[in-house]
Amino acid sequence: MKKTINSLKIPVVFLLLVSAFIACDKDYSVIESDVLGDENSDFTTGDSLWSVTAYNKKLDSLQINNLGTTSISATAGNLLGVFNDPSYGLTTASIVSQLVPSTFSPEFDENPVVDSVVLNIPYYNTVVSYDEDNNPEYRLDSLFGDNDTPIKLTIYRSNYFLRDFDPNNPENVSQKYYSNGSSTENSALNGTSVIKFDDHIDNISNPIYSNAAFKPSNLATITTVGDGDDEVATKSGPALRKLLDNDYWKSVIIDKEGDPVLSSQSNFKNYFRGLYFKAEANTNDGSMLLLNIAATAANITMYYTSGADGSRTQETYVMNFSGNILNTFVNDYSIPLYDGDKILGDNELHLKGTEGSMAVVEIFSGKVDCDGDGILDLDAIDCFKQNYRQLDDNGDYVKDPITNRYKLKKLINEAQLVLTELDNLPTGSVEDYHTYDRIYAYDIKGNSTTLDYSIDPTTNTSDPLNSKIISLGQRNDTGVFKIRLTQHLNNILFTDSIAENTPTTIGLVLSNNVNYTDNAEILDSGDTVTTVPRASILSPRGTIIYGSTQNTDPKKRLQLKIFSSEAKD
Repeated sequence: MKKTINSLKIPVVFLLLVSAFIACDKDYSVIESDVLGDENSDFTTGDSLWSVTAYNKKLDSLQINNLGTTSISATAGNLLGVFNDPSYGLTTASIVSQLVPSTFSPEFDENPVVDSVVLNIPYYNTVVSYDEDNNPEYRLDSLFGDNDTPIKLTIYRSNYFLRDFDPNNPENVSQKYYSNGSSTENSALNGTSVIKFDDHIDNISNPIYSNAAFKPSNLATITTVGDGDDEVATKSGPALRKLLDNDYWKSVIIDKEGDPVLSSQSNFKNYFRGLYFKAEANTNDGSMLLLNIAATAANITMYYTSGADGSRTQETYVMNFSGNILNTFVNDYSIPLYDGDKILGDNELHLKGTEGSMAVVEIFSGKVDCDGDGILDLDAIDCFKQNYRQLDDNGDYVKDPITNRYKLKKLINEAQLVLTELDNLPTGSVEDYHTYDRIYAYDIKGNSTTLDYSIDPTTNTSDPLNSKIISLGQRNDTGVFKIRLTQHLNNILFTDSIAENTPTTIGLVLSNNVNYTDNAEILDSGDTVTTVPRASILSPRGTIIYGSTQNTDPKKRLQLKIFSSEAKD
């Protein structure tokens, strides 16, 4: 026994060195024993493939309010626009949001006159260069689709009251709203009924804003204050910035001075129930943006002048987008999404954001021929343990009396869930369309990140595309992803915690921000999948990967591959 423990010290050192090396690499490297030469090594290395079953889960009735409540700066918010995914078809996203004033019970002084009313919602952007006058030039981040094709954008005052709390829950919990993407109308579910927002528009013939050919601009926002020699212009990043009707907002706000409707947040929410940003396609194409609608700079600002003649001053009244903010989705998919075969698995796995589809992967599924007699007679998980744990003379697993951890006869150097995108996926004539896909893996039972994700040191808060590249491998040039499950499997081997907090069911979704790990509830799931990562709801993109069935090309089939080290006899 002592000889075995000593002989395992060398591979442990190598594992630490390999981990440090991998942290600087975007793909996995496995150091085989021939680095030292087989004759100079007291251990052997090898790899093995283990059974998995992967199947599709169609996603619907997903929680869609407060999707952007996160401190992560990179890409969290709400989707607005039209996106035609080349593999799946058309999705239209609209927004319903409450407004909340920054001050209550305002006094507008005498003879107030509205000078202008400005809607401002920042776009996520990056400065890519500077012109000859040192002015920044911007790229719109989180812009999906064809920005050369305009969409129709209309903003209405909504008459639907978005509740803060669920009246049907005795514990006074927050009200949740859920998607209804199979509908042909902008609608949502509140747990008991369907809300059709087109039925709750105030003065539908006179919207707050309308543009039949809207295209988001990447130009800087220029704000001018003052007149003549006192004029001062400031520049900020691109935004949805529009002038609104002065008379309308005077009647809605200034003419209500002294009215209780302006005296508190709850009164105002009941009075001015919100805005409905309705996106519509002009053709079977368009663009979609992730709006930073919960940002401090996202607001409606009313500029007004008041006071006696000769002493008039300009003031502002600001209304922020806060409280409940929700997305609606209308899907017109070109391929059917479905719940897959939980027993046999599926040939193709559909990963589609918004209200789309995800994959469920059962690792160590079914029975296997563990002793090589040609009979499938042992559960794969038990075969896995027998292969890696030490056994005593009675065939029982050996535990360390001090640590109470199982002793191993093999060490896992690396465990990878290997995924391959479908050949010849449509790209919509965009050469690098799938280059930026990221696949996020999570623990379905615990509704949490995997252990490997939690210890991955490569977090990049400003660039999610290059974040968590050890645990969530990036797509390579041939469309292969490698999801690292090394610590996940080690935890099973050492502690037998599979029955508690290390389950064998992994969820896969497409994400444009792997840093954003919050989950959204699924209404009345009736399934082991009860939540879905919010980041997948905020990504309209989709991809397709090969499944786990025997009908799939073995070279492209979804696989669990384990690289291990074992001491020589």
